[in-house]
Amino acid sequence: MVTRPNEAVPHEFNPWLHVTSLIEQAGRLLKLDEGLVKRIVTPERILEVAIPVRMDSGKVEMFHGWRIQHDTSRGPGKGGIRFHPSVNVDEIAALSADMSIKCAVVNIPYGGAKGGIKVDPSSLSRHELERLTRRYAFSIAPMIGPDRDIPAPDINTDTQVMSWIMDTVSMLRGHNTPGVVTGKPLAIGGTLGHAGATSLGVTICTSALLQRLNRPTIEQRVVIQGYGKVGAPLVRLLSERGMKVVGIADIRGAIHVPGGIDHEVMSQHYSEHGTVVGYPGSIDVPSDQIFTLPSDIAIPAALGGFIDAKVAQSMSATIVVEAANGPTTGDGAAVLASRNIPVVPDVLANAGGVVASYFEWAQDMQGYMWEPELFQQRLEKTMHEAFNHIWTRHQQLEATLRDTAIAVGVERIAEATELRGLFP
Repeated sequence: MVTRPNEAVPHEFNPWLHVTSLIEQAGRLLKLDEGLVKRIVTPERILEVAIPVRMDSGKVEMFHGWRIQHDTSRGPGKGGIRFHPSVNVDEIAALSADMSIKCAVVNIPYGGAKGGIKVDPSSLSRHELERLTRRYAFSIAPMIGPDRDIPAPDINTDTQVMSWIMDTVSMLRGHNTPGVVTGKPLAIGGTLGHAGATSLGVTICTSALLQRLNRPTIEQRVVIQGYGKVGAPLVRLLSERGMKVVGIADIRGAIHVPGGIDHEVMSQHYSEHGTVVGYPGSIDVPSDQIFTLPSDIAIPAALGGFIDAKVAQSMSATIVVEAANGPTTGDGAAVLASRNIPVVPDVLANAGGVVASYFEWAQDMQGYMWEPELFQQRLEKTMHEAFNHIWTRHQQLEATLRDTAIAVGVERIAEATELRGLFP
């Protein structure tokens, strides 16, 4: 039996119900019509697909995947595809709604979508992974396209996975469709600047918040949960701005380095050992205690739902910047608010990735590649404008940064929905 959105799982964190409550709360804050809020909350399309894959042994295995379009009132759907054992319809629905709000917060002409397959990709060979990806792409092909829904990489997917999806859809349609996905290699329509864009956006938001709080960036101690596509570049980017990364956690453990982590040494260590554990001069700590380490800034950059009430209460940092999607539960957010810990929410902090995807898509549609300097200039401009707008509205509404960001996203979606009207 598949759990559907709106069905609560007793005593477990349900990401769909969590994001629903945030949208409904934003509706009340903005005094929106109840019927309009229901339209914004409800996903437009939910596609569940069965994916048969012939394994290298000759045996056929079945996998399950989803593609959900939450809202397309502001433009085509946009959102990543993740391959992970935890994937389910509630998670994908929540992330698709998160994308609707995120695209509206940074004011780019996209709606929200998300996709995923319930699978441990590390258990597959490269050929099995390709067959899985292509069959999934074939199954969701009617939903995606440059003017419909544009997937991108997410957890355990990368440029190669996007290449297979693009090629599969191109074969089905009989012509090259580079704009059907973003996060592609340069050779087939990718863009200079996409790699590390999410981390750059997180860094911009971190620096901007410190400035608004009249706190210096120099020597600010940072702990990061996650050392992947987002967490790894953050070590370098934050260090370049004078901050000091003193703790990192990954799936195999966590470390504390009071004097600060050298990003080049860490990169070399991780490439050799596949974990942050064992970094020279580090002290091992339990992964679930990463945010108890003495620090000023906490950056969750792993999976969602980690910062619950208990973690929030024990957190040492006085600032949280959410690089991961949905890392804080409702109870966790309430505790952080009660402790007056400002939080730059995921829909703003990690939006650099979707802004970069928008730029890549725009270049694919134009057939013209931008210079790297122009790409970064426009990315920084977009993120600064979004942060400044959220900060101004935060003061006007007298709400937390999280509630304000959700409200701004919902407000923009509501405007587009009302202008378009109701068909028929």
